[in-house]
Amino acid sequence: YMRRIGFVASVMLAGTVLATSAQDPQQHVFRAGVQTVPIYATVLDSNNRLVPDLKQEDFAVFDNGKPTPITQFVSENQPISVVVAIDTSGSMTLVIDDFVKDAAETFILRLLPADRAMIGNFDDQITFSGEFTGNRDRLISYLRTKMRYGNGTRLWDALDQSVAQLKNESSRKVVLALSDGEDSDSRNASGNDVLARAQDDHVMVYVIGMHNRLIIGGQLLQTRPDGFLRKLTAQTGGGNFEISKGTELNSTFTRVAEELHRQYLLAISPDRLDGSTHQLEVRVKRAGA
Repeated sequence: YMRRIGFVASVMLAGTVLATSAQDPQQHVFRAGVQTVPIYATVLDSNNRLVPDLKQEDFAVFDNGKPTPITQFVSENQPISVVVAIDTSGSMTLVIDDFVKDAAETFILRLLPADRAMIGNFDDQITFSGEFTGNRDRLISYLRTKMRYGNGTRLWDALDQSVAQLKNESSRKVVLALSDGEDSDSRNASGNDVLARAQDDHVMVYVIGMHNRLIIGGQLLQTRPDGFLRKLTAQTGGGNFEISKGTELNSTFTRVAEELHRQYLLAISPDRLDGSTHQLEVRVKRAGA
């Protein structure tokens, strides 16, 4: 699979209010009303394993190339709100029942009590499971019994709508998409539209892209995930995984769940909110990380 090993994100310095939460008295929370920019960072070692034991002093943040103080640091898990968007087009038919549903269920079972999720599926139509919920049984029931199949791949429309579903969520916002092909039928959005909306709404996009092989009419057809997905995931601070076998799906969904629950939360508090887009770079000082 493909992974980023550095993290550079663009962010509009217009100010973000991070509110406190009383759901878990042991959970570290931000002070209400503080104007701050949150940054979620994943740290990997040279073997691509997560590094879980870093401290604030192990990090450095640069705003447009200039060092900037880290004003708050959280290494404990932070809740997520996630839309799991699954490609149910014809080319995915052979792997959905055998591999995709099992892998997505594994991801759902790894959600923590404060997490909230929604299931979506897309082909020539786009459908969502309803409201965000922490009820894993309800999510698995939708996954197992209510997903329909179709032709075509409205990839950008589906991702755009997935990002929009997160608009009113207060937790860290994530879209996790699985697809094996390029967009073919979107009517309302492009890849750039999805990127702009995700950045505006502070949504991290993760993608599991499949390289699929099908025999249609006696001819071999090979599919691959849309190339723009790499840019989309990189510029929203998410992650891009590419696999070639259905048997890799379970471990990949598990890896995404682990990463989302083991990220570091850094915060900076700019002296001036200028309304322009800034490049934020996160560096880790530990050798090999």
